[in-house]
Amino acid sequence: MHQPTRRHFIKTAATLAGTAFAPNLLFGQNKAPAQLNVAAIGCGGKGRSDISEIAPGNRIAFLCDVDRNMAKEAIGTYPDARFFSDYREMFSEVADQIDVVTVSTPDHMHFPIAAEAIRLGKPVMVQKPLSNNLWETRALADLARAKGVLTVMGNQGATMQGTRLLREWIEAGLIGEVKEVHYWTNRPIWPQGPGIALPGAPVPETLDWDLWQGTVATDRPYSPAIHPFKWRGFWDYGCGALGDIGCHSMNSAFWALDLKGDFVVEASKVTEFDDTFAPKRSTLVYDFPAKGGRGPVKVIWQDGVANPNADKDFVRPPGLPADLELNPEFGQVFIGSEGIIFFNDAYCGGAPMLFPESLKEKARSIPKVFERIKGGPTQELCRAVRGEGAKPVSNFEDHAGPLTEMVLAGNLAVRLGRKIDWDMANLDARGLPEVKAIIKRQYRTGWQPKLI
Repeated sequence: MHQPTRRHFIKTAATLAGTAFAPNLLFGQNKAPAQLNVAAIGCGGKGRSDISEIAPGNRIAFLCDVDRNMAKEAIGTYPDARFFSDYREMFSEVADQIDVVTVSTPDHMHFPIAAEAIRLGKPVMVQKPLSNNLWETRALADLARAKGVLTVMGNQGATMQGTRLLREWIEAGLIGEVKEVHYWTNRPIWPQGPGIALPGAPVPETLDWDLWQGTVATDRPYSPAIHPFKWRGFWDYGCGALGDIGCHSMNSAFWALDLKGDFVVEASKVTEFDDTFAPKRSTLVYDFPAKGGRGPVKVIWQDGVANPNADKDFVRPPGLPADLELNPEFGQVFIGSEGIIFFNDAYCGGAPMLFPESLKEKARSIPKVFERIKGGPTQELCRAVRGEGAKPVSNFEDHAGPLTEMVLAGNLAVRLGRKIDWDMANLDARGLPEVKAIIKRQYRTGWQPKLI
């Protein structure tokens, strides 16, 4: 009699969990192993916290990073994990031993790594944004759908209780019809804007610089002004303040108000930038048409705000008490016809505040509708792989892909200085053929996209 293998268990679990939203999808011999073998790609910075999040209940079996120095702490913490510098070698040699993959690299490498994991049928968590350009974002969502692989993006706010509470309150009509949503952030907190020096330096012995550059066609010599961390301000590698925090913050409005679809976005107050670097500051206004049972919604985004309590150029959301101290890092405000919901963070992680305060009593009577998620997006993914939980909320095809597209379309408005009338069905801006050069990157030889 044929005995199903561990690989068969995982593939069956991922496929079934990806097509249903009820827990306990598997039982008996087809249940995925309780302890999943994790391959963590990108081990420093955010990778460090992603590994810590997914480790409980699982086995960190493989570590991969182009810079061994960035992986030093993870290697010390998980000495039994096999280390690779090149994710392609890792997949080639041990793919059959991998149950789930985390991708915590710079933005420009999200796509090729995640695409390879999905082609191999591996459930995958990819840090936000899903990629740093629109074509890759759509391609990942389409590939995940076609392969039926479980996926999740690492925008942890999508798993937080405050996000679910927000949607329950809005759907119950607590603040009436939502007219505007305001977001702000102090990002960028890394060098950004034109004129940044890129001093050359010897490539560290621990770093494979050619592999770090990966898909990017621009051949830049190594500079400590790029790696580590400072890559976020480059259009080639990151996508500026908007790409960094937008998928965290705007997730709340995207999910609670069902903003998936067409919209118009326009940029203003944009400081100087060039073809290499994103600007230090910008303001974006998104206009979403009426949809379903809600009316039109305006979303206002402000980045580069050093301190919203003292910045003369910051537009304070209307209706907040004048003496209310705003978080210097980020915040979000939902303005309805009958009240305001205020979160003093980017993730809906803290306790929301209501204005007027008389709404608090009414809020207590609103029932829980949406499941509360524990352990963040990586654990949400693992429970789905085991058949113990629903498909992750921020999966690529239904949520993370369209959310990232919404965010990155804002960068089109910034870079072109034009109003973007976004056509979601065609991944295009109506009447602006020049967007095509930005929607899809030029690829370095040998790194052309593989989608089969």
